[in-house]
Amino acid sequence: MNRKRNILVVEDDDGISRLLCDIIRKNGWGAQPAYSGTEAVLYIDRGEWDLILLDLMLPGMAGEEILDRVAGSSATPVIVISAKGARETRISALLGGADDFIGKPFDVDEVAARIESVLRRYEKAGEHGPKVLSHKDIVLDPDSKAVEVAGRPLALTAREYTILVTLMSRPDKVFSKANLFESVWGEPFHGDENTVNVHMSNLRGKLAKANPDGVYIDTVWGMGYRMKS
Repeated sequence: MNRKRNILVVEDDDGISRLLCDIIRKNGWGAQPAYSGTEAVLYIDRGEWDLILLDLMLPGMAGEEILDRVAGSSATPVIVISAKGARETRISALLGGADDFIGKPFDVDEVAARIESVLRRYEKAGEHGPKVLSHKDIVLDPDSKAVEVAGRPLALTAREYTILVTLMSRPDKVFSKANLFESVWGEPFHGDENTVNVHMSNLRGKLAKANPDGVYIDTVWGMGYRMKS
């Protein structure tokens, strides 16, 4: 039997928090509310979460700061739920490491569907190939979501982690940007390459920082990316 998925709900409005927790629990997942940015950080530091639902306008610490903190230190997926629904806010959140963005007011069924989609996509990323993936001096453990480079731990965002799992699962395959987008984001690719470019650049930068002498990802010009042999 699969273990119960635990979701941290970071929302300062008591009514909205209760509604989100009800949605989560009715779908068989565990829910833990946090009503401020400061409280959210305490929960994040103390436990492991399968998903974080994150409001942006919070007392104590802004949601953007929490997103940056999570994206820089773990592979935990984040869905931003916010009334700040301007296009620029959505793009900034997604490029900042969020896995999805839901505007307020929201539809109850849509929230449940998006949570299910992100959890399924994230868990599926750990099911490719053997239990532990390795390439050169990269070791990736899908069970713990831990990544090491040259024996040193590497902190990746959920998107970066899923890109790396996808590439390492078939190291000889060239993945086009459309392949990666549809595999990692779980949505049809409409030609906007910037999203893939930004996350790939960030992933390569972290790998290079972990081991400046290592080259791990090849760009196959006009085709896409693959792990460097």
